[in-house]
Amino acid sequence: MTDTMGADKAAFQVFKVEGGVPLKCWTTGVPFEPEARAQLENVARLPFVFRHVAVMPDVHAGKGATIGSVIATKGAIVPSAVGVDIGCGVMGQRINLTASMLPDNLQKIRSAIEAAVPHGRTNNGGPNDQGAWKDPPIGQVLAWEGLKAGYDRLVKKYPRLDRGPHIHHLGTLGSGNHFIEVCLDEQDRVWIMLHSGSRGVGNRIGCDFIDLAKSQMRKWFIDLPDPDLAYLPQGTEIFGDYLFGAEWAQEYARINRELMMKTVLEALYSLDLGKAFESEVESEVESINCHHNYITREHHFGENVFVTRKGAIRARKGDMGIIPGSMGTCSYIVRGLGNEQSLHSSSHGAGRAMSRTEARKRFTLAEHETATANVECRKDLGVIDETPMAYKSIDAVMNAQRDLVEIVHKLRQVVCIKG
Repeated sequence: MTDTMGADKAAFQVFKVEGGVPLKCWTTGVPFEPEARAQLENVARLPFVFRHVAVMPDVHAGKGATIGSVIATKGAIVPSAVGVDIGCGVMGQRINLTASMLPDNLQKIRSAIEAAVPHGRTNNGGPNDQGAWKDPPIGQVLAWEGLKAGYDRLVKKYPRLDRGPHIHHLGTLGSGNHFIEVCLDEQDRVWIMLHSGSRGVGNRIGCDFIDLAKSQMRKWFIDLPDPDLAYLPQGTEIFGDYLFGAEWAQEYARINRELMMKTVLEALYSLDLGKAFESEVESEVESINCHHNYITREHHFGENVFVTRKGAIRARKGDMGIIPGSMGTCSYIVRGLGNEQSLHSSSHGAGRAMSRTEARKRFTLAEHETATANVECRKDLGVIDETPMAYKSIDAVMNAQRDLVEIVHKLRQVVCIKG
């Protein structure tokens, strides 16, 4: 059974869930796949979920918890509701350049950024992986000094977490849907936007604690409709350890984006794009850095709760955020409207319309080239799964959540670097 709320503004639908809390869904005018709804109903039936589950318009099925979901809980946390790219998010910064200052051939900019920032993944992430630093720069070394004590605390208790890179991934992009873009706003001012998270170390924390939660379910003979919804009860030692690890990974992710942004700005400055750019390496004009896979403590409907956002950003009244589209489409700088029904949240992007496997089967290289004709980017079979057609319409997504955020700037991509 459904009800539609807010007739004179962007409507959200309420789906009642037998044996669980309702789903409040900002999905009018966008695809809402049955698999995603089934996943959300499983979440809604967990006994510690608070009030309702908020569903964003970029919703699509994920592992365990659904991407585009916002879940408030009391007394327990579901690690998969954060996911394995803990702290993943987007950073955007406007710089003192305009479109007229950019070279006619944007390949020069793309090449400079690709040479400056490690990206992608080779050798199965082992030695000589092109996506990691061989010798981390001094900025990364200094940043790691501030993170190391927390990391040492984690690996002392959970040695398996120390089985891969940490400092060598700091300030690197990764692969998949992670990107670095040069964009233009409605006044043709230049923005740098990048999307990445806590890299290998965050993945290890996420994966290991999901597995630990599953082992706890087996220990307590708790049968769940989806094993990936295994949870950690508040007050247990492992609950506290996960919360510490997730918050540490979120800080790593934030710093990772800041270091990358600095590297990108230095790469652009080296191209001598204009004297006006010189001052902007040191001073920010507009800068936003927001997570969209994370856990935090918040107060909603008179209660203190844990909020997990997986594929969603915080959108309290006045909060600045970034909602990127796919490569070849537009993105948005937004300001939150503070809608309590959404648990002060909005979407994190366009959201996938299909799986990566389906996209590779469905679209041709020629179609990808046409869809990205106005963007300097990779136009090869290795990025077909990221082609714009594999994603929902970003404009439809924005229309569905117009009571969650207001648009401050609309950006169009001119350069896109994928891992």
